[in-house]
Amino acid sequence: MKPILDIVDLQVHFPTSRGPVKAVDGVSIALHPGERLGLIGESGSGKSTIALATMRLIKPPGQIVGGEILLDGVDLLSLSEEEMRRHRLAKIALVTQGAMNSLNPVTKVGRQLTDAMEAHEPTITKSAAQERVRGLFEAVELRADVADLFPHQLSGGMKQRVCIATAISLQPKVIIADEPTSALDVVVQRRVMQTLRRVQDEIGAAVILIGHDMGLMAQFADRVAVMRFGQLVEVNGVEEIFANPQHAYTRLLMDSLPSLDRRDSLSSTASPTADGVVAAGAAS
Repeated sequence: MKPILDIVDLQVHFPTSRGPVKAVDGVSIALHPGERLGLIGESGSGKSTIALATMRLIKPPGQIVGGEILLDGVDLLSLSEEEMRRHRLAKIALVTQGAMNSLNPVTKVGRQLTDAMEAHEPTITKSAAQERVRGLFEAVELRADVADLFPHQLSGGMKQRVCIATAISLQPKVIIADEPTSALDVVVQRRVMQTLRRVQDEIGAAVILIGHDMGLMAQFADRVAVMRFGQLVEVNGVEEIFANPQHAYTRLLMDSLPSLDRRDSLSSTASPTADGVVAAGAAS
């Protein structure tokens, strides 16, 4: 099956006085239609940088210095700014880590959705846009009157569902969810992830879920890619990774899951020195 999103040898550098910091160092990821791919690793491993690079949202001094990002055969890195703007939301959407940071605090949330629609569909009528917002809010289990509220009037889970509604508003082919449940309690986390799974199935999008929670990946992902120091170290099906993690760093992530059956001392994630990607069927 041909990938809907194919990231090939992506390199993102941040220049410093001591030379470039390779935030993403030659990463290649293939995402297939309808697939749920988990991208996991500790803070600073380059996960969110991949998301921002894919959306062409890397800010200076950061630079995409190499690679290709092919969305349905089109290299996003070759597009003009205006062409890329038209691709965002319509063909690829981002659910950011901090919902409050991605919502305008002085604009009602319903208006923010209609603004996004009008930017991509200038001929859409006001009534049609408002009707679509009601449908989107229903899809993410929000009341229609939430559209008339400001972000500060919503709970964390409601804000995150507004962000999901925005991401699916134009039915993109790919959704990147960057730690969408951070700062939420476990009950709300579950509801948000159930919402994301359901709306993904409804519109047939592929999803990249970024996070550092192996338990969350086990519940959501079909396949898991493990990142460390800007590189992929292992890519495999979720069942295979949990049953038999191949890379030493993946095993450390697995050991970080709490257990009721054992009591272990804390292990440092800086100890493994193994290099290279371990793919499905490969040995460590």
